[in-house]
Amino acid sequence: MTQTPLNPGDSPLVREALSSVVSRETSAQKTAAAPGDSAGVRDGDWPRPAKTRIFTVANQKGGVGKTTTSVNLAAALSMHGQRVLVVDLDPQGNASTALAVEHRGDVPDMYKVLVENLPLAEVVKEVPDMPGLYCAPATIDLAGAEIELVSMVAREARLQRALAAYDAVTFDYILIDCPPSLGLLTVNALMAANELLIPIQCEYYALEGLGQLLRNVDLVRAHLNPTLDLSTILMTMYDGRTRLASQVAEEVRSHFGATVLSTLIPRSVRVSEAPSYGQSVMTYDPGSSGAMAYMDAAREIAYRAVTV
Repeated sequence: MTQTPLNPGDSPLVREALSSVVSRETSAQKTAAAPGDSAGVRDGDWPRPAKTRIFTVANQKGGVGKTTTSVNLAAALSMHGQRVLVVDLDPQGNASTALAVEHRGDVPDMYKVLVENLPLAEVVKEVPDMPGLYCAPATIDLAGAEIELVSMVAREARLQRALAAYDAVTFDYILIDCPPSLGLLTVNALMAANELLIPIQCEYYALEGLGQLLRNVDLVRAHLNPTLDLSTILMTMYDGRTRLASQVAEEVRSHFGATVLSTLIPRSVRVSEAPSYGQSVMTYDPGSSGAMAYMDAAREIAYRAVTV
């Protein structure tokens, strides 16, 4: 049994009823979860891709759910037989925190990979209690990489070369979590990926910066990485009680069509709480609406026939 999506076309009464379910995160949901549903319970392995799918999760607007999406999709995929690597390219290191991977002090991190040519194999760590899930952490040192990369040869391809030298073929998915900017770190991520995943918050401001991001993607595709494909858009922080959220979702769907996942990620207290416990919401509260929604989104991605 999967979560009923909040359909923008539903009547206000239906939307309000569904949103009340979304906001009600109780332990009763865990008890009611039947084996085989998407509430964090493993319902068998999902199909593995023919080759490694490398996703860059990017949006220059902050607070739209990039890190939350990267971490929870990675956790959901790993729970269903996929081998997943999360590359944390955000100097804040929030993805590393959520996956309980040490990223303070002199820990080998992505800064050393990009600037000092440290092999990626010396950085990647297995996530505790999550078989098949790995993380390449980021420390605050990464904040200086934007400046230091400017004078380097092939500065846009540093991450691509690091992944090529690493035995990335052992992974089914690599998710690159980007900082909220369109600087060299994000360009490195776009250069290294074959798919782009854009989380879009269901609010008006989230649409304003989307045009600039897409223009940059076109530039990267034209000059650096012609194989980059905008394959996935995920609507996050959906609140069915507001008319605006429905309008934004409708507008994005009308413009991008099948690129937009049918799953909507609702606003969820549990999703926000999970990182403070060093967990994804998939393990922190698998019966919550947020966990079920991310599980459904991960399933959609896994079953989509994407040519990469």
